[in-house]
Amino acid sequence: MNSRTNLPMTPALTTRLPAVGTTVFTRMSMLAVQSGAVNLGQGFPDFGCERSLISAVNDAMLADFNQYPLMSGAPVLRQAIAAKVKALYGHQYNVDSEITVTAGAAQALTTAILCCVHPGDEVIVIEPVYDSYVPAITLAGGVPVSVEMEVGQNGYTVPWHKVAAAVTSKTRLIIINTPHNPTSTVLRAADMQALADIVRGTDVLILSDEVYEHMVYDGHQHESVSRYPELAARAFVVSSFGKTYHVTGWKIGYVAAPAPLMVEFRKVHQYNVFSVNTPMQHGLASYMADPKPYLELPAFYQRKRDLFRDGLKNTRFELLPADGTYFQCVRYDRISTQTEAEFAEWLTTEIKVAAIPVSAFYQQGKESGIVRFCFAKKDETLALALERLGKV
Repeated sequence: MNSRTNLPMTPALTTRLPAVGTTVFTRMSMLAVQSGAVNLGQGFPDFGCERSLISAVNDAMLADFNQYPLMSGAPVLRQAIAAKVKALYGHQYNVDSEITVTAGAAQALTTAILCCVHPGDEVIVIEPVYDSYVPAITLAGGVPVSVEMEVGQNGYTVPWHKVAAAVTSKTRLIIINTPHNPTSTVLRAADMQALADIVRGTDVLILSDEVYEHMVYDGHQHESVSRYPELAARAFVVSSFGKTYHVTGWKIGYVAAPAPLMVEFRKVHQYNVFSVNTPMQHGLASYMADPKPYLELPAFYQRKRDLFRDGLKNTRFELLPADGTYFQCVRYDRISTQTEAEFAEWLTTEIKVAAIPVSAFYQQGKESGIVRFCFAKKDETLALALERLGKV
């Protein structure tokens, strides 16, 4: 017993994630609130979704779609997903055995890693890397192997020769992300061919994070792994309804994969979430009958991208290419010699605009003098942020 309080002592707990603390997104969002800053840090819209989507979910509730759905997802939604993927990328996934609805993309990513990575297996991640990948690899007992993207005047590129060199007999999985968070890089057909050349003749699997699939700009198409049969045959492909339909708080996504991979995915899925919000699944299925919302999304966000970029052109920030996602990376070396974390905090507290340091997306916190802004905001929000940033 604790002699000072006479309260029982809490037993000591050895952490499973010793390198993990509060995420940079949580810290910067809290600092933005405390500072009264415009939050261009965390990646979520500050505008609402279409009211017809909410009506579709409400209709599903009133129709009593309120009990557990199938573990794999409501059939009507899986059918809608399969039809969309076939129409856009030409690959036909089996509705019953190759598509699973998940509680957001993060759950899909973590479940995919847990179902195929065993202790000692190596997983290649391409840095800067989205923050959920490495903790999931650690929880699975895997070993993350980092390959850094190269950055120059034309933005970030993946050095595929270095990815190839990182593959060993222990490599189980390569994780890719296109369009890429945080760099806004979009993989092209040549990148997919390079990846295919690397994995051909191996047992290496692919986890393709494609949550920003409908945010590719300047007339380019999204190169989904699903477009490439050789890659699709060994890949988990993940996407997000939250990103596509401006409902990030709904936490609904999906994964598509060949049936043998999906068998193992569902073994883990059924014991960490089992199933996903039923009326939202039915509402989304109904809403997806019209492809217009996702087909028009590139133009919707490209206008916001261009508005934001135009507003920064005459500042001391140096714009990096933004070919996809709703993020814009900028160099600030003409403004400050601070570390990225220090500069992001200064922007938030003094300039009143929150950003995210790109160093947070590296395991060792690499400094490149780059921060990331999110332009998925109302025009008036962007105008206020640009007014403040113009004074830097």
